[in-house]
Amino acid sequence: MLQLFGSGLVSLWLEMAGLQPKPVDALEFFTLNSRPGLVLTPDTHPFAANTVQEYLRQLETTGLVSNAQGIWLQSGPVLLANNQGTEPLPAASITKVATSLAALKTWGPNHQFETLVGATGPINNGVLHGDLVIQGGGDPFFVWEEAIALGNSLNRMGIKQITGDLVISGNFAMNYKTNSLQAGQLLQQAINATAWSREATAQYLTMSQGTPRPQVEIAGTVQVASLPNPKQILLIRHRSLPLSEILKEMNIYSNNEMSEMLAQNLGGAQVVQSTAATAAVVPPQEIQLVNGSGLGVENRISPRAACAMLMAIQRELLPSQLSVADLFPVSGRDRRGTMEARRIPQAAVIKTGTLRDVSALAGVIPTRDRGLVWFAIINRGTNVEGLRTRQDQLLQRLLTQWQAASTTPAAITPRSLNNTPTPLGAASRNEILSGG
Repeated sequence: MLQLFGSGLVSLWLEMAGLQPKPVDALEFFTLNSRPGLVLTPDTHPFAANTVQEYLRQLETTGLVSNAQGIWLQSGPVLLANNQGTEPLPAASITKVATSLAALKTWGPNHQFETLVGATGPINNGVLHGDLVIQGGGDPFFVWEEAIALGNSLNRMGIKQITGDLVISGNFAMNYKTNSLQAGQLLQQAINATAWSREATAQYLTMSQGTPRPQVEIAGTVQVASLPNPKQILLIRHRSLPLSEILKEMNIYSNNEMSEMLAQNLGGAQVVQSTAATAAVVPPQEIQLVNGSGLGVENRISPRAACAMLMAIQRELLPSQLSVADLFPVSGRDRRGTMEARRIPQAAVIKTGTLRDVSALAGVIPTRDRGLVWFAIINRGTNVEGLRTRQDQLLQRLLTQWQAASTTPAAITPRSLNNTPTPLGAASRNEILSGG
């Protein structure tokens, strides 16, 4: 295969097949149609390797050791630069790339978590004579907006008072609180505007103008049940945002609670680890996890595995006409969350990772001369801000040589920029099953 690639026969075959309108497309074709981590040949041009070596020498002048710094740069099947690329290193929130990949492989990008709302008694004249029962389905992004919309749905059904308790069963969390009692107390507050805290009011003000303020008073208390009441009548089925949207929110803010909830729903860190390694086609030892968020230096991922997982995510999303840009922050577009104050090349799709002595960055940069360049940088050192600055400078230096793509390639253009309808709001994701 190396001889075929070097001789140009592969390029000729791609051109004959109508798959190579320009040279870089051959690299992109191999990225998406072979093993995600496949590398056929090292780069014959030394620029990237030399630039990385200079980057490492600069780190050494600050007292850092080169063999503690991991770097992997890849364009299609061509390895551009490598330093400790196959060594599993503390990856911080790059771990969320593994959690994202495992979630996609398990559920698919369009999966929606369901929260069921039921009643244990009749509804008469606006009063539910019995308990309001919540059966959680593992939604990691059930927040104020979802709860307020749920309260308004109950009001539309004619329910304004509940004589019994609010009973929580199943896997229910709210505002990233996984304790069922705490989550239930937040929900009880959210569906009754007269009990709103300042935080609830502030979140309400971010919702669409004209959104009603729900009024559902619960006479009883919040109770936690190990199993849902089999005699309850289902009232509402609430569906979460699609998984792809949930992952985007998780990765933009690098939300540890959301990633931990997803990992637990998947079966734990070991399931995430094995699922991600299999999907990325990398040796299992290159992904070592103890949780789904990246908290703790025990979570270790090699730079090569980080790139392979991102490429595997890209492949997994293709049938749904999505890309990594729909799951991770895009430089110049998603300026919130972990992208604030970074000087990363425009249109790059990235995931950051930070611990007390770890600064990591992984993603893909669109270039004119090298097509899509997948990269991972994992640095060990206590000057995290300084490491971030040097990472950004390294990417900018590489782009100066390769030049920015004149337009963002369709392969990493977010769906929202392709005129695809955006998901409906929380109120529209409530399906009323029974009326009062």
